[in-house]
Amino acid sequence: MMQMVSSTEEKIKEAARKVFLEKGFTGATTRDISKEAGLNCALMNYYFRSKEKLFAFVFEEMLQLFFQGMITVLNKPISLKEKIIELIEHDFQTFKQNPSLCIFILNELHRDPDQLINLIQTAKTQAALLFEQQLNEAIRQGIVRPVKMQHVLSLLLSNTQFIFLGKAITMSTWQMDEEAFNTYADDHKRFITEMIINFLFIAEPMPESISDIELQQVN
Repeated sequence: MMQMVSSTEEKIKEAARKVFLEKGFTGATTRDISKEAGLNCALMNYYFRSKEKLFAFVFEEMLQLFFQGMITVLNKPISLKEKIIELIEHDFQTFKQNPSLCIFILNELHRDPDQLINLIQTAKTQAALLFEQQLNEAIRQGIVRPVKMQHVLSLLLSNTQFIFLGKAITMSTWQMDEEAFNTYADDHKRFITEMIINFLFIAEPMPESISDIELQQVN
């Protein structure tokens, strides 16, 4: 019996993830979710009572997926350059595997900013101070140009998010299939990694993994 309950709950959660990521809170209905799950509305309401309760679960899960991975990277005992490269990699992989996540976060930021801001504040207290100290020390040593942590994180997020926000337009305009877009995204990741590292770090060569030799291979 418990296994059946768990299976039904997971089916509802999976359907809710798909529908909310595609339509957001405002656009989604309980009927949409129940149809996606292959269940009737009464059964779905029995398990989760309301659309709000189900959305709260999906919203927190999706944001945790993004922010917890970022926090893990920020807390790693690695160099600042390695950390920035890993942050770019984390963002790209997260959005590549969940392409609707960008739009979902932006939509909910406009609809209910307080909920997202509270989660960001929690993440900030856990890891951002360590990253800021590491950045400021690199600036003091003359390794990195003077720049605030907020600008660094904005550079990373904006450059990684936009390619996935515009995925449908890019694929249509340049007649790409999914495989071609993934190749394009991987190339773009290398380009922005080089640009950000070269901008931040003063007269230091790129790591071998993203060197000029590798970049030339896509030209």
